[in-house]
Amino acid sequence: MHDLPADPTLTPLEPLLAVRGLRRHFGSMPAVDGVDLNVYAGEIYGFLGINGAGKTTTIRTLMGIIAAEAGTITLMGETTRRATVEQKRRIGYVSQEQNFYPWMSCRTLGRFVRSFYPTWDQREFNRLLAVFSIPEERRVSHLSGGMRAKLALALALAPKPDLLILDEPTAGLDPVARREFMDIIVEEAREHQRTTFFSSHLIDEVERCADRIGILHAGRMRFEGRLEELRGQVRRLILPKTDEPQEMPPGFQIWQERSNEAALERVVQAPQEAWASFSLPEGAEVKHLGLEEIFIACVSTRRSLA
Repeated sequence: MHDLPADPTLTPLEPLLAVRGLRRHFGSMPAVDGVDLNVYAGEIYGFLGINGAGKTTTIRTLMGIIAAEAGTITLMGETTRRATVEQKRRIGYVSQEQNFYPWMSCRTLGRFVRSFYPTWDQREFNRLLAVFSIPEERRVSHLSGGMRAKLALALALAPKPDLLILDEPTAGLDPVARREFMDIIVEEAREHQRTTFFSSHLIDEVERCADRIGILHAGRMRFEGRLEELRGQVRRLILPKTDEPQEMPPGFQIWQERSNEAALERVVQAPQEAWASFSLPEGAEVKHLGLEEIFIACVSTRRSLA
């Protein structure tokens, strides 16, 4: 985690990236269903969700690769339905799969990509290749998966973007390469105060790197905020089994529950101030949870687990 710097072009409460009511269907299936999110200047935002939650569709819509059916996107203070060319030039983007011209060398590919970005910094690109240990003259087709991911990151960072968007950037990498790649992301964000938005289904990546997170499930946002806020809002209740219905007070949402002969267990989300005034029933217990337990409860397809 790192301190979030002030951005002189934005008010303290104005996000660098804001999404409101974003919707996109594929056939009759809602892939993105009214997504709202805010990414503030200088932060690392972890966009967490299982495979198929709608993360890639959201990002492809942000990048203007596909069109939104409804909703607005605000990038660097400008609101649009679809990102313009000028806006995209201020964004560094790494897709889930890198589709490079395989016959190009890394150096040649850099020359090709720089023609699209007025802010391209050739010295920075050369520096990044050296830092990432990527041979300039090696053909892209001869690079490992980890090196291709690092090359994609170097290409995204060389124009010195205001916003870096990464779609499952470590997909397919081994654990060592994943850790190294995410360490680079954090180092770049800290050194250059670069706003970074990355999607992942890997809880350890998000927990280790993100300042704030958004949890997406079935195309809808289930939570957005800092990790400590999430941990404070979601708890496990263990209630003695009774014959009477055990209703929760207003503002308490049951994410998951299971029961046995002796007890009823519930994973419950509520504002921290609601927990502070909550009267624990006699004989009940409350436990704090780790991010993995919270995430599983949040995205569970069944509320009640035997």
